[in-house]
Amino acid sequence: MDATVQWLTPEEQRAWRGFVRLHDKLVGRLSRMLQTESNMSAADFAVLVHLTDVPEGRQRFVDLAQSLEWEKSRMSHHIARMSKRGLVAREECPEDGRGAFVVITEAGRAAIDAAAPRHVEAVRELFLDHVTPAELRVLAELSERVARKMDEERT
Repeated sequence: MDATVQWLTPEEQRAWRGFVRLHDKLVGRLSRMLQTESNMSAADFAVLVHLTDVPEGRQRFVDLAQSLEWEKSRMSHHIARMSKRGLVAREECPEDGRGAFVVITEAGRAAIDAAAPRHVEAVRELFLDHVTPAELRVLAELSERVARKMDEERT
């Protein structure tokens, strides 16, 4: 073993592995539910959620990729597949010939509107119903702090 590595303590390892296991189980179950009930992948859902959260349902391609922590090639391939299904459209940016926008279509809005209620029910059933309001506040604060730190380090 490398003596310079600060290995995880048993408590840290328990917390980290528990977090990873929880994340994997939640993502797996929610992904299967979306695919089965809405014929939509978790990646489709993530893109559509991001686009519904921004003005006019449009976001620069590179900003969307950065928000989702996806590489440009993954984003490009996924947006091409979603475009073929009519969920999003790609629009060129007139101010920047190299840039492009990803825009949610009416079909994309209909798809997210149809999938969201069941998704929220599943989030409640699988997660929210099993934590207290105090635990939820701590989790929100912790998640926001760690994500903010990662965002600061990226820029």
